[in-house]
Amino acid sequence: MPDLWEPNFDRLLTVLRRDGEPDRVPFCELIIDMGLGEVILGRPMPTEPSDEQRQYRIDFFRTLGYDYVPGGHSFYFPKDPDLARLTDDTSAERNRGQRGWRNENQGIISSWEDFERYPWPKIEETSFEDTERFEPLLPEGMKLVSLLPSGVLENLADLMGYEPLCFALVEQPDLVKAVANRIGQGELDLFQRLAEYDFIGAMWLNDDLGFKTQTMMSPPALREYIFPWHRQMVEVAHAAGKPVMLHACGNVGEVMEDLIEDVSVDAKHSFEDVIQPVSDFRRQYGNRIAALGGIDIDHLVRDSEEDLRRYVRQVIENCAPGGGYALGSGNSIANYVPARNYLAMLDEGRKVGVYRK
Repeated sequence: MPDLWEPNFDRLLTVLRRDGEPDRVPFCELIIDMGLGEVILGRPMPTEPSDEQRQYRIDFFRTLGYDYVPGGHSFYFPKDPDLARLTDDTSAERNRGQRGWRNENQGIISSWEDFERYPWPKIEETSFEDTERFEPLLPEGMKLVSLLPSGVLENLADLMGYEPLCFALVEQPDLVKAVANRIGQGELDLFQRLAEYDFIGAMWLNDDLGFKTQTMMSPPALREYIFPWHRQMVEVAHAAGKPVMLHACGNVGEVMEDLIEDVSVDAKHSFEDVIQPVSDFRRQYGNRIAALGGIDIDHLVRDSEEDLRRYVRQVIENCAPGGGYALGSGNSIANYVPARNYLAMLDEGRKVGVYRK
């Protein structure tokens, strides 16, 4: 019988395809603060891109029991660093000095002149060296999983500024359409290129779509500007035999049917208990789409280890039966998530997430 804690990407595929129960509940994260590497591996990650850094990432994810490692590429939509919002990083366990977030009031593109001047990235000018150099380093059973450089809506909000975007949807819809289409075409080109690699096992469609109470765009606007590109990206991945995992923060209840029936993503990631606990999501949609993560970040950060372990066990017991579930955080393992709680979450997965012993 294969070792439960050695990489086996088929384990995650079984979940994403909702093809019954694998041998154990796999682990799944979108992003992990690699400052944890010093805690897990006893040494810091090399700072410069290199085979040593790639091997470090593989060792990190393999040691913790993941069946994949996130890959990389150099395709992105340039932002203006002067527009970045920054503040002191005062609460993080692994402090990096400052924290940043999107400038919701101002963007780079507000006119057709800005649109024409913007340096739109081209897939033919993109380096895939980081992706390709993972292949010979991956151990048997382990795959790469690719991420977007943020999704269509996220980049649209970045390039136009979220508040200006809201006004432009009424006052300049043609400009919004043009910007969204350039972003969407770029990301579709990226998906088409990444889908060619056999050692990439699945794709993340990472595009935050909502607030705690509603979507960031109205559902009709999402259907006009965003979802057509999402659907095409999923079609490209599926044609190459690769499932697509949607990471979308926020309340997407109004468009969940679109995401399942029209966009056709295979799994949903990013859950907050104040919006919809992952257990409730599983009961509502589990026969149609896989659920990933769902261990609420507030619990991961604030709970005592004992309380967190109790909470994680309850989530696994509610979500794991029948398959279609992978264990992880409700969002990502940021640098303010205590290492002891992150490791306790995985330890509970090892204890109660095994289907066949």
